[in-house]
Amino acid sequence: MTDYMQLAQKALNDEPLTRAESLSVLTAPDDELLALLHAAFQVRSKYFGRTVRLQMLQNAKSGACQEDCHYCSQSAISTAPIERYNLLPQKQMMEGARQAAASKAQRYCIVISGRSPLDREIDEIAGAVRSIKQEIPIQICCSLGLMNEEQAKRLKAAGVDRVNHNLNTSEAYHESICTTHTFQDRLSTIKNARAAGLEICSGGIVGMGESDEDLIDLATVLRDVKPDSIPLNMLNPVEGTPLENIDALTPQRCLKVLCLFRFLHPRTELRIAGGREHNLRSLQPLSLYPADSVFVNNYLTTPGSPAPEVWGMIEDLGFKIEVDYQQPVAS
Repeated sequence: MTDYMQLAQKALNDEPLTRAESLSVLTAPDDELLALLHAAFQVRSKYFGRTVRLQMLQNAKSGACQEDCHYCSQSAISTAPIERYNLLPQKQMMEGARQAAASKAQRYCIVISGRSPLDREIDEIAGAVRSIKQEIPIQICCSLGLMNEEQAKRLKAAGVDRVNHNLNTSEAYHESICTTHTFQDRLSTIKNARAAGLEICSGGIVGMGESDEDLIDLATVLRDVKPDSIPLNMLNPVEGTPLENIDALTPQRCLKVLCLFRFLHPRTELRIAGGREHNLRSLQPLSLYPADSVFVNNYLTTPGSPAPEVWGMIEDLGFKIEVDYQQPVAS
């Protein structure tokens, strides 16, 4: 049996795990899962205590994307029967922020489909962010696709706190899930956002057919990126996408991946993102032993858990929701 507490101690000492040690986490026998979670919780507890931060996202523009990301229901090659619409009016983005605050979310993420944002879309989103910040001091994250430094600076000037741009998978596996942009394109967007003074949210998607080595590579390159937050999505296969028949994840596998990322990123916010409900099922509460953040309400084109359900899960664990601004009273 691997000494998982030894791995936890390395993480607490800011020592990276070796590839062999990382592999031992991903291949841990299921009957050692509780020992692994206990070790990961020692690291989580050191830097985040028993607190949980919530995040809510707004799909502010849906469908009509030119990219061919194989996992995405909004891609150019998807035939999924999703709702498609252009950029939402500012008042709807504003209302989404109110809902996020009422849901006890620390952060509200505005997401749009497409390769890159148009100038007018940047302007509209910036206007919405300025209005939101005047009313609610919630943190704002934007996920708008590939961006240059000037676009990122315009978001920063409007009051955006953070940009999400996931690496998704390893560089070696990237072409297996997307051919319309490169892994380096993604790294460039992160570099541009950081140069503009924005915080970085960047993670990946588990369960797309990647190998253990790919997952270790992703976790390792993220150590170089040093994001402020790492969201881990778990593939929720959508009918009409190229990955519609890939549904191999188990709750145990998802928990092992979360533990690995906690060991390799001990001080970084680790969020359980899309696909949580589909893949973790009844073991969802255990995911908060390695992770310290979670989405509430819906995802982009798939449903999620309503905020009150998530509050109950957190309370039942004896954990506490952390919000560092005054929330408005829900109407």
